[in-house]
Amino acid sequence: MYDLVIRRGLVVDGTGSPPRQANVAVSGGVIDKVGAVPEKGRREIDADGLLVTPGWVDIHTHYDGQVTWDPYLSPSCWHGVTTVVMGNCGVGFAPARPDRHEWLIGIMEAVEDIPGAALAEGMKWDWETFPEYLDSLERKPRVLDVAAQAPHSAIRAYVMDERGARNEVATPEDIAEMARITREAVQAGAVGFSTSRTALHRTKDGEVIPGTFAGADEMIGIGRALGEAGHGVFELASDMTIPEDEFAWMAAFAKETGLPVNYSLLQSPFQPNKWRDMLALTAKAQAEGANIKAGIACRPTGMVLGWQSTVHPFIRKTAYRAIAALPFAERLERLRDPTVREAIITEVTPQAPAMGALLQDFGNMFRLEREGRLDYEPRAEDSVAAEAARQGVTPEAAVYDMLMENDGAGYIYLPLLNYAEHSFDHIVEMMHDPNTVLSLSDGGAHCGVICDASFPTYMLTYWVRDRSRGQRLPLEKVVSMQTRETAQFYGLNDRGVIAPGMKADLNVIDFDALQIHAPEMVFDLPADGRRLVQRASGYRATVVDGVITFEHGEATGEMPGKLIRGPQAAPTALAAE
Repeated sequence: MYDLVIRRGLVVDGTGSPPRQANVAVSGGVIDKVGAVPEKGRREIDADGLLVTPGWVDIHTHYDGQVTWDPYLSPSCWHGVTTVVMGNCGVGFAPARPDRHEWLIGIMEAVEDIPGAALAEGMKWDWETFPEYLDSLERKPRVLDVAAQAPHSAIRAYVMDERGARNEVATPEDIAEMARITREAVQAGAVGFSTSRTALHRTKDGEVIPGTFAGADEMIGIGRALGEAGHGVFELASDMTIPEDEFAWMAAFAKETGLPVNYSLLQSPFQPNKWRDMLALTAKAQAEGANIKAGIACRPTGMVLGWQSTVHPFIRKTAYRAIAALPFAERLERLRDPTVREAIITEVTPQAPAMGALLQDFGNMFRLEREGRLDYEPRAEDSVAAEAARQGVTPEAAVYDMLMENDGAGYIYLPLLNYAEHSFDHIVEMMHDPNTVLSLSDGGAHCGVICDASFPTYMLTYWVRDRSRGQRLPLEKVVSMQTRETAQFYGLNDRGVIAPGMKADLNVIDFDALQIHAPEMVFDLPADGRRLVQRASGYRATVVDGVITFEHGEATGEMPGKLIRGPQAAPTALAAE
């Protein structure tokens, strides 16, 4: 008798092959059989009319703090994710000297908008080194599997202290010690090393985070540690100010070690065609033997603006700031006052820095929920400015009233990257490029303005089923993009495909009913920390290691998730193919 049999489902196996009707039998956390299964299971799921897919593998998250107290890692667990890779963008919490805890929390709070008070209360810091951090994670039960990367900023500060924090040039001795710590981390089970080379990532004091200006000698010196350990992805976020310079050291590392490099790629509104140049450089590097891939997103990287968000269009106005500290219920009552409304919308906003200017760009703001659905690909004529013109009111008046909808829970969408031409057509090109990998959900991060951990569900709902403005994507491609492709890129070859011998991480999905819910602000982090989340409906069951962890969107209480240490081998039969 099998532990679990999923019967009569439409199996989308992760390989990119067309869906097929089949049963899936599981025993001991492993898929035993796909096809005819006459034997019974101790548990059975009738998947007639439903999809059966591998569990989603999300390779760009920031659960480095949350993972130490939250066994569910929501919101990712609500969206069928069964494996997460964290420690991206060079930020994390190990290694960590005891006197650096507050400083590391400050970096994560500033860069990833995770409430510092929540991190301070939630983390118990029973580690100093990276191997000790992994040991701490391994001791905790959880609902899904987690893998970690070694973060450059923490390693640099650990080795160079204030010199590292100030981004001073690393000496050969500094580089050797950073390489040693990285090698130690990877040998202990880190699946890669990450760094940030973008001016967008800054500390609370406005300084770029450690490692931003690290030279090629530091990058390659640390990268060689991965090569010596024999595995690991080199992940980075970079402005690519001079792309050829970045690609020179990236390619040198990749060719010398044979290991992959993953850089983040989004369309810039200032250089809307630069992404094509980047993919051309990537293709050139691949042709020359350097395994470099671009991590891409499935929709714009933008902000969700609401009265409880980190920012909104009125955040800097004196009339609003006079009531900003009130409890939300009281603040909302004041916002309903016509006198307060008039004072806020008519006040001239003072000259603003870059972020302030973006918050006044009403031609690039859109009502997030339109005609009963969430609209992440709005048309230019749907902007706040355009709607205000049609109504004969100011954009400030229009956006104020939109925020007041749904009892003060109205949301405005402000796309920042990946939407320069008000179209997703460039994303279609990115997704079809052989040198890209689906990434950038930022699960667990940007708690006050972004909730893109819903990416996996969005891939199925919008890109396969609902898109009306352009090309859709085949179901089998979308499933493969976020299962086999993401898993294999990080060497997790035991998952991401429904086949005998593979790890039994699975989703059973009512595709017709699958839906992402509207964002909501909740205060469920430690210290009543705030975060913006999106739930989903339509997941009939999620299975991790052969155990049902969610049914009809509700947790079963099972905790089969594990810490992943390093690459995972494919079953012998599949590895030989």
